[in-house]
Amino acid sequence: MAKLKVTQVRSTIGCKDDQIATVKALGLRKIGSEKIHEDTPTIRGMIKKVEHLVSVEEIEE
Repeated sequence: MAKLKVTQVRSTIGCKDDQIATVKALGLRKIGSEKIHEDTPTIRGMIKKVEHLVSVEEIEE
């Protein structure tokens, strides 16, 4: 199964509370932090919600 490397590229200041909670749920804390997740529909949905704050790369393993 493919994995996704999610990187926070923008600040959550001024964002809605649910978007801030989604970024925290993805395991991101500040700009530049990275986290690797399995490529599941749940994670894809979370990324879609905050796509303006993060960048995503697919990693093949």
